[in-house]
Amino acid sequence: MRLALLADIHANLEAFRACLDHARDRGADRILLLGDLVGYGADPETVLDLAIDLVAGGALALLGNHDEAALGGGSTGMNDMAATAMAWTRTRLTESHRRFLGALPLTEEEEGRLYVHSEGSAPALWRYVSDAEAARRSLEATTAQATFCGHVHRPALYALGETGKVTPFRPVAGAPVPLARHRRWLAVLGAVGQPRDADPAACYMMLETVPLVATWHRVPYDVAAAAAKIRAAGLPLGLAERLLVGR
Repeated sequence: MRLALLADIHANLEAFRACLDHARDRGADRILLLGDLVGYGADPETVLDLAIDLVAGGALALLGNHDEAALGGGSTGMNDMAATAMAWTRTRLTESHRRFLGALPLTEEEEGRLYVHSEGSAPALWRYVSDAEAARRSLEATTAQATFCGHVHRPALYALGETGKVTPFRPVAGAPVPLARHRRWLAVLGAVGQPRDADPAACYMMLETVPLVATWHRVPYDVAAAAAKIRAAGLPLGLAERLLVGR
């Protein structure tokens, strides 16, 4: 099976649609949305409507910290721009949007694969996997052969070997990576709607399940249109500017 894994969409409709189109053109059998559908961007309603339709058609969606904050909790610790965008986002959501977000699980596991927005040791604490030790904490807390997460907004890959050493890798877009069974893996997807690795192109992963092979993809989209919507909505200008440079 070929799975398309998307995280950190952040109400960026242009990036979301571009990644979905890219994945479908490459034969994705199922869509998995690993959290943070909303926050930062100017299209929370349409992004959620699209996610609701996808889940009705068999997709998986998980809860992210911005999704939780949109329901009125979990916004402590957000910077000023994020908090301002979240307060605005809450005014845009319908009751059906809130019911959808409120029903999202923190994790899902299937066939030895763990899907989560943040990491596996304490998903509700929204910890970041930003280095090898954080990856180890997540990997040692679960029995999954491979964990897939978002939250960091930068693509990354970590391998836990038989000797206990955690080795970090930097994925190359478009290059398939076999996730060999003699190691355990943690893969950070990168962000669809707000990349932070100096590349403004949207990022998502295509995952072949037999054998397990991960490929990160970068998808150009109309960044200028997404940024213009943020400005037109009266959201902080920095949220628009960062899209243009991938920060």
